[in-house]
Amino acid sequence: MAGFDKVVNSYEQALDGLEDGMTVLAGGFGLCGIPENLINEIKRKGCRDLTVVSNNCGVDGFGLGILLEDRQIKKMVSSYVGENALFEKQLLAGELEVELTPQGNLAEKMRAGGAGIPAFYTATGFGTPVGDGKEIREFNGRQYILEESITGDFAIVKAWKADRFGNLVFRHTAQNFNPLAATAGKITVVEVEEIVEPGELDPAHVHTPGIYVNRLIQGNFEKRIEQRTVRSA
Repeated sequence: MAGFDKVVNSYEQALDGLEDGMTVLAGGFGLCGIPENLINEIKRKGCRDLTVVSNNCGVDGFGLGILLEDRQIKKMVSSYVGENALFEKQLLAGELEVELTPQGNLAEKMRAGGAGIPAFYTATGFGTPVGDGKEIREFNGRQYILEESITGDFAIVKAWKADRFGNLVFRHTAQNFNPLAATAGKITVVEVEEIVEPGELDPAHVHTPGIYVNRLIQGNFEKRIEQRTVRSA
């Protein structure tokens, strides 16, 4: 069964083969469920001219935001970009290409890519700049635009628990874009909080089967809170 074991022992090994100009799909929503250590390894490797597909681009100094510091990202495909001043600065200076995509469309683009579906029709974005230049068809009296799916050279994912065969369990709201990204990468790399032996996970609780996972590593996580809100006594 050794051939089914997905565990690697270093982040360098986890992202072996990542090169300049590649497309990286990143799970997470805000700072929730982000593969923070894999992002740190991309920073360390110094890969440049990357296209990164993720709901957002982290914050200044954390998450995907650290890849902006040395201009490692050439293009960002996102649905929300409002928490990162450096992102705004590079966008307005013309140093960063940005493709804003409605959040549901972005999720479906990844899901469809992982399912081998090259494109799909959606009403979201019709009649707005999102739909400019895209094929339009009418179904049941409503106008729809054709959106192409998304796949990546690498997908980087954060899960809560996995067995050594790569079967994944996500915890609470960290089950956001992570399961979608996991299916759509040519090479899917997952970092988790706990790795257990095969058979220890209840099959009914597995969110992403190990067939989608190429490499697996156990990490330690800061789990920074993006917006801390407290109630006065």
